[in-house]
Amino acid sequence: MCGIFGYIGFQKATPLLVNGLRKLEYRGYDSAGICLLEPNKLKTIKAKGRVGELARKVDNEILPATIGISHTRWATHGEPSERNAHPHLDCQEKIAVVHNGIIENYQALKKLLEKEGHCFLSDTDTEVVSHLIEKFCLNNNFEEAVLKTLALLEGAWGLAILKAGENKIIAAKKGSPLILGIGNNEMFLASDASAILEHTKKVVYFNDGEMVVIDQKGFLTKMANGDIVKKEIQELKWDVGQIEKAGFKHFMLKEIFEQPQAIANTLRGRITDNEVKLSIDIDPASIKRIIMVACGTSFYSGLIGKHLFEKICRLPVEVEYASEFRYRDPIINNNDLAIAISQSGETADTLAALNEAKRKGAKTLGIINVVGSTISREVDSGIYLHAGPEIGVASTKAFTCQITALVLLALYLQQEKNAQIDKNIIKELKLIPEKIQQVLNQAELVKALANFIKNSSNALFLGRGFSYPVALEGALKLKEISYIHAEGYPAAEMKHGPIALVDENMPVVFIATNDQTYEKILSNMQEIKARNGKILAIVNPGDIRASQLANWTIETPKTIDLLSPIVNVIPLQLLAYYVADAKGIDVDKPRNLAKSVTVE
Repeated sequence: MCGIFGYIGFQKATPLLVNGLRKLEYRGYDSAGICLLEPNKLKTIKAKGRVGELARKVDNEILPATIGISHTRWATHGEPSERNAHPHLDCQEKIAVVHNGIIENYQALKKLLEKEGHCFLSDTDTEVVSHLIEKFCLNNNFEEAVLKTLALLEGAWGLAILKAGENKIIAAKKGSPLILGIGNNEMFLASDASAILEHTKKVVYFNDGEMVVIDQKGFLTKMANGDIVKKEIQELKWDVGQIEKAGFKHFMLKEIFEQPQAIANTLRGRITDNEVKLSIDIDPASIKRIIMVACGTSFYSGLIGKHLFEKICRLPVEVEYASEFRYRDPIINNNDLAIAISQSGETADTLAALNEAKRKGAKTLGIINVVGSTISREVDSGIYLHAGPEIGVASTKAFTCQITALVLLALYLQQEKNAQIDKNIIKELKLIPEKIQQVLNQAELVKALANFIKNSSNALFLGRGFSYPVALEGALKLKEISYIHAEGYPAAEMKHGPIALVDENMPVVFIATNDQTYEKILSNMQEIKARNGKILAIVNPGDIRASQLANWTIETPKTIDLLSPIVNVIPLQLLAYYVADAKGIDVDKPRNLAKSVTVE
């Protein structure tokens, strides 16, 4: 969601700060700002809207400072405005704070500070932090004031703080990501590795409850009680080329087309001689139930995972919205395996659900794309997707790689219980990248079909079995980037309400590939056709029966049922992209959405 970028070194900070914010634009935001450390004072510039607006303001200033912090804000407390944009200052304008997360007790703190004479200029929760530091900084001990402030805060935060006269940045983390990049006589602080990557690959990840003091020469990490923590410097595995568009119009389109390689990367080194190799420190024999927690697109991959584990492993599986999981006092025991699915590894609700499962004794496993992310460090074991950076807000390659990882995990659990795994699944899994490429080769066809849907107000997506979660995901993609209201349903449930919406203006997308539910799907298509609905069907090559019922078809290669979602979702991703692009929407920055939801 919000983005943080800070710099301390020998270069002029302003262009680095603005460029850092541009790298974080994909996270979603509504305003931006920077604060520079000048001799004995702070210089703050803010703008509502895109980073480009901030850049135009900055261009009119002469700003030689070499230390600064910056922020892109996604509104939680207070409307999107320049007044509510970060950084936020104290009364004397000597302390500046940028913040990701939510301070849950800010109202109580604000009332106490107002009674002491502090004046607030914004509607945000963040501003209490700068005023608290001011309150505790009477003896001029910056670090001590920050520690005292952190002790009073409740909620989640990634913080970067400047104080006039102090040639340092202080940062702190609890429940919101922060990464430190180590350069040559310079340091880079960010909420996302993508903003650091062009400067250095040497990074330090911070744990909850840690505070770091950064200057040009190095950094020092402390706990809340002041104890010093030794941190390990790690190396980023991504490169700059992976976070560039490489000739594509949008990151989303690039990432759709990257899926054959991304899935090959997820599989690489994990299948040898029909045996699945995973580095997991969990005894499969002890697992009696699987609980998957996730949000959004990752939740839908979990629904597919439920089918996979029940079919392959014969284990009972529950899939839970992470945002609801811990609020209903779930029944969990030490024979349960809780699987947290998150592209970023920072999703606040998923992290909270994971911690609830751990607290109640479950074994934990993460399916994560971002190495070093908070969830990846919290779980007992994990499977990294190795899909590369996903910059587009609408998740695409992470979804198909998550399903791939879930297939591998299901086969691994079956194999480790000394059961014979199905070699046909392995064979077909190896063919999936090639089959996805066959679908991508039809991109121009999908682009043409998008013109028939772009002016619709509503759409239905219908599927059965393994294809039902694909319908949910297809509907989500269309609504989140084209702003067309779309709903996914099990096809049989259409008659329990949604069929009332069907008329000649309603496009209905069927996943109608030839699986065990094929005959039932054809019957559902007949019902839509009888009510003049417009049908777009995803079919296997040579399927005359489904094609005769549909107004338009897109062919996907035949594969086994449990792998079909990986192939069949590709045309739905392309459809959503081309509809949104035809409507002139900024596909990579859909309104009101954020790439990584790091607040509850």
